[in-house]
Amino acid sequence: MAVSEHKTRKGRSTLIQVVTPKPMTESPAARYVWAAARLALGWVFAWAFLDKLFGWGYATPADKAWIDGNSPTEGFLANSPKGPFADFYTGIAGAAWADWLFMIGLAGIGAALILGIGMRIAAAAGALLLVMMWTAVLPPENNPFMDDHLIYAILLVGLALVSAGDTLGLGRWWSNTRLAKRLPFLK
Repeated sequence: MAVSEHKTRKGRSTLIQVVTPKPMTESPAARYVWAAARLALGWVFAWAFLDKLFGWGYATPADKAWIDGNSPTEGFLANSPKGPFADFYTGIAGAAWADWLFMIGLAGIGAALILGIGMRIAAAAGALLLVMMWTAVLPPENNPFMDDHLIYAILLVGLALVSAGDTLGLGRWWSNTRLAKRLPFLK
């Protein structure tokens, strides 16, 4: 709320309270919607990690679990790539370093989103991972260029911009830690 001074016709001064509406992202309803989107997308990443790790039979069959020595990247990268980046992605399919980076990325991004901490770095890493997955399937099956990977990448950036980790998460606490204050990209 702001206060401004107003001169009347007779030269007297009066103070007027000016109520400025809060931005949409500051309303309680908007904060909870962003928090719900954050938790939902966090679960998407966490579930992908768990399903690939244990082979629970959703996207990853039981006999393809990472804990049984299988590659979480090989199935997708060896069979899906087409278009301009196909050679690059089929070349890294099944590489141990790619498997580890992919699984650490899924787990870290999922945990950060669910907890509401490290939103900036989770958004950057997640958007990069999603854009890379999008480039692996160019052109997308059902649209000339747009698919769910790009939508999720945009959503991740939005979550970080509105501090979605502060509602139903540990974001406010995390932002006040010494580490996050010293290294703001970790907020």
